[in-house]
Amino acid sequence: MTVLRTERLVLRDWTEDPADLARLYDIYSRTEITRWLDASGLPLTDPAQAVDRVRIWRDRHADHGGRYGTWAVEVRDSGVVAGTLILKPLPGADGETLTDDIEIGWHLHPDSRGHGYATEAARAVLAREFATGTPRVYAVVSPGNEPSMAVCRRLGMTHLGRRTEWYGGEELETFVLAAPA
Repeated sequence: MTVLRTERLVLRDWTEDPADLARLYDIYSRTEITRWLDASGLPLTDPAQAVDRVRIWRDRHADHGGRYGTWAVEVRDSGVVAGTLILKPLPGADGETLTDDIEIGWHLHPDSRGHGYATEAARAVLAREFATGTPRVYAVVSPGNEPSMAVCRRLGMTHLGRRTEWYGGEELETFVLAAPA
Protein backbone atom coordinates (compact mmCIF):
# COMPACT_ATOMS: atom_id res chain seq x y z
CA MET A 1 0.00 0.00 0.00
CA THR A 2 1.30 3.45 -0.91
CA VAL A 3 1.36 5.77 2.06
CA LEU A 4 2.75 8.98 0.51
CA ARG A 5 4.28 10.32 -2.65
CA THR A 6 6.83 13.11 -2.89
CA GLU A 7 8.44 14.64 -5.92
CA ARG A 8 11.01 11.84 -6.14
CA LEU A 9 9.80 9.13 -3.77
CA VAL A 10 7.01 6.70 -2.97
CA LEU A 11 6.62 5.63 0.64
CA ARG A 12 4.86 2.29 0.80
CA ASP A 13 4.56 -0.86 2.80
CA TRP A 14 7.35 -3.38 2.46
CA THR A 15 6.03 -6.47 0.67
CA GLU A 16 6.96 -10.11 0.31
CA ASP A 17 7.79 -9.53 -3.36
CA PRO A 18 11.19 -11.12 -4.11
CA ALA A 19 12.73 -7.76 -5.08
CA ASP A 20 11.60 -6.18 -1.79
CA LEU A 21 12.86 -9.13 0.22
CA ALA A 22 16.24 -9.08 -1.52
CA ARG A 23 16.66 -5.36 -0.92
CA LEU A 24 15.50 -5.61 2.69
CA TYR A 25 18.02 -8.37 3.30
CA ASP A 26 20.74 -6.34 1.59
CA ILE A 27 20.04 -3.38 3.89
CA TYR A 28 19.53 -5.17 7.20
CA SER A 29 22.33 -7.72 6.83
CA ARG A 30 24.90 -4.88 6.76
CA THR A 31 26.64 -4.21 10.05
CA GLU A 32 27.33 -0.63 8.91
CA ILE A 33 23.55 -0.11 9.22
CA THR A 34 22.54 -2.50 11.99
CA ARG A 35 25.29 -1.42 14.39
CA TRP A 36 23.19 1.69 15.04
CA LEU A 37 20.00 -0.28 15.73
CA ASP A 38 19.31 -2.06 18.98
CA ALA A 39 16.80 -4.47 17.46
CA SER A 40 16.60 -8.18 18.10
CA GLY A 41 17.38 -10.37 15.12
CA LEU A 42 19.70 -7.86 13.44
CA PRO A 43 21.81 -8.09 11.47
CA LEU A 44 19.96 -10.55 9.30
CA THR A 45 22.11 -13.59 8.51
CA ASP A 46 19.84 -15.50 6.13
CA PRO A 47 17.78 -14.08 3.25
CA ALA A 48 14.75 -16.02 4.52
CA GLN A 49 14.72 -13.75 7.57
CA ALA A 50 13.55 -10.87 5.39
CA VAL A 51 10.06 -12.40 5.23
CA ASP A 52 9.96 -12.53 9.02
CA ARG A 53 11.01 -8.87 9.24
CA VAL A 54 8.22 -7.77 6.86
CA ARG A 55 5.70 -9.73 8.93
CA ILE A 56 7.00 -8.27 12.21
CA TRP A 57 6.59 -4.76 10.83
CA ARG A 58 3.14 -5.52 9.41
CA ASP A 59 1.97 -6.95 12.74
CA ARG A 60 3.52 -4.08 14.73
CA HIS A 61 1.54 -1.50 12.79
CA ALA A 62 -1.64 -3.49 12.06
CA ASP A 63 -3.76 -1.51 14.51
CA HIS A 64 -2.47 1.91 13.47
CA GLY A 65 -4.70 2.40 10.43
CA GLY A 66 -1.76 3.45 8.25
CA ARG A 67 -0.83 6.37 10.50
CA TYR A 68 2.35 4.69 11.75
CA GLY A 69 4.55 2.28 9.91
CA THR A 70 7.88 0.94 8.78
CA TRP A 71 7.79 1.87 5.11
CA ALA A 72 9.92 1.23 2.07
CA VAL A 73 11.27 4.43 0.51
CA GLU A 74 11.18 3.81 -3.24
CA VAL A 75 12.79 6.11 -5.79
CA ARG A 76 10.07 6.92 -8.33
CA ASP A 77 12.34 7.17 -11.39
CA SER A 78 14.16 3.88 -10.87
CA GLY A 79 11.86 1.80 -8.66
CA VAL A 80 14.84 1.06 -6.39
CA VAL A 81 14.09 0.94 -2.67
CA ALA A 82 16.49 3.42 -1.08
CA GLY A 83 15.72 2.31 2.45
CA THR A 84 13.19 2.51 5.25
CA LEU A 85 11.29 5.35 6.94
CA ILE A 86 9.74 4.70 10.36
CA LEU A 87 7.05 6.61 12.24
CA LYS A 88 5.78 5.06 15.47
CA PRO A 89 5.14 5.61 19.17
CA LEU A 90 8.34 5.37 21.18
CA PRO A 91 8.62 2.47 23.63
CA GLY A 92 9.14 3.70 27.18
CA ALA A 93 11.79 3.10 29.80
CA ASP A 94 10.68 -0.51 30.17
CA GLY A 95 11.40 -1.05 26.47
CA GLU A 96 7.87 -2.28 25.73
CA THR A 97 5.09 0.03 26.90
CA LEU A 98 4.36 2.54 24.17
CA THR A 99 4.44 6.21 25.11
CA ASP A 100 2.57 9.16 23.60
CA ASP A 101 5.89 10.35 22.14
CA ILE A 102 6.20 9.80 18.39
CA GLU A 103 9.47 8.77 16.73
CA ILE A 104 10.65 9.24 13.19
CA GLY A 105 13.65 7.34 11.86
CA TRP A 106 15.31 6.16 8.66
CA HIS A 107 17.71 3.50 7.44
CA LEU A 108 19.16 3.94 3.97
CA HIS A 109 21.19 1.55 1.86
CA PRO A 110 24.73 2.92 1.37
CA ASP A 111 24.12 3.26 -2.38
CA SER A 112 21.19 5.60 -1.68
CA ARG A 113 22.85 7.98 0.75
CA GLY A 114 23.77 11.51 -0.20
CA HIS A 115 20.72 12.14 -2.40
CA GLY A 116 18.46 13.72 0.21
CA TYR A 117 16.05 10.80 0.23
CA ALA A 118 15.86 10.48 4.03
CA THR A 119 15.22 14.20 4.43
CA GLU A 120 12.58 14.29 1.67
CA ALA A 121 10.74 11.24 2.99
CA ALA A 122 10.89 12.46 6.58
CA ARG A 123 9.58 15.93 5.67
CA ALA A 124 6.55 14.41 3.97
CA VAL A 125 5.78 12.09 6.87
CA LEU A 126 6.31 14.85 9.43
CA ALA A 127 3.91 17.17 7.60
CA ARG A 128 1.30 14.44 7.51
CA GLU A 129 1.77 13.61 11.20
CA PHE A 130 1.62 17.25 12.30
CA ALA A 131 -1.65 17.60 10.37
CA THR A 132 -3.17 15.05 12.80
CA GLY A 133 -2.49 17.40 15.72
CA THR A 134 0.68 15.78 17.04
CA PRO A 135 2.57 18.58 18.81
CA ARG A 136 6.10 17.24 18.38
CA VAL A 137 8.03 14.34 16.88
CA TYR A 138 11.31 12.91 18.15
CA ALA A 139 14.27 11.27 16.47
CA VAL A 140 16.49 9.14 18.70
CA VAL A 141 19.92 8.34 17.34
CA SER A 142 22.69 6.10 18.59
CA PRO A 143 25.67 8.17 19.73
CA GLY A 144 28.20 8.43 16.91
CA ASN A 145 25.69 8.02 14.08
CA GLU A 146 26.65 11.30 12.44
CA PRO A 147 24.76 10.74 9.15
CA SER A 148 21.44 10.33 10.98
CA MET A 149 22.15 13.33 13.18
CA ALA A 150 22.87 15.35 10.04
CA VAL A 151 19.41 14.42 8.69
CA CYS A 152 17.88 15.60 11.98
CA ARG A 153 19.65 18.96 11.58
CA ARG A 154 18.54 19.30 7.94
CA LEU A 155 14.96 18.72 9.10
CA GLY A 156 15.34 21.61 11.55
CA MET A 157 15.15 19.38 14.62
CA THR A 158 16.50 20.68 17.92
CA HIS A 159 19.15 18.57 19.66
CA LEU A 160 18.14 17.86 23.26
CA GLY A 161 21.29 15.94 24.17
CA ARG A 162 21.46 12.35 25.32
CA ARG A 163 18.32 11.02 26.99
CA THR A 164 17.28 7.68 28.44
CA GLU A 165 13.48 7.70 28.80
CA TRP A 166 12.83 5.40 25.84
CA TYR A 167 14.00 2.02 24.56
CA GLY A 168 14.60 0.50 27.97
CA GLY A 169 16.83 3.32 29.18
CA GLU A 170 19.31 3.19 26.32
CA GLU A 171 21.26 6.45 26.13
CA LEU A 172 20.36 8.05 22.79
CA GLU A 173 21.01 11.37 21.11
CA THR A 174 17.58 12.98 21.07
CA PHE A 175 16.20 15.49 18.59
CA VAL A 176 12.75 17.07 18.51
CA LEU A 177 10.72 18.99 15.98
CA ALA A 178 7.64 20.92 17.09
CA ALA A 179 4.59 21.23 14.89
CA PRO A 180 4.54 24.48 12.93
CA ALA A 181 2.57 27.23 14.67
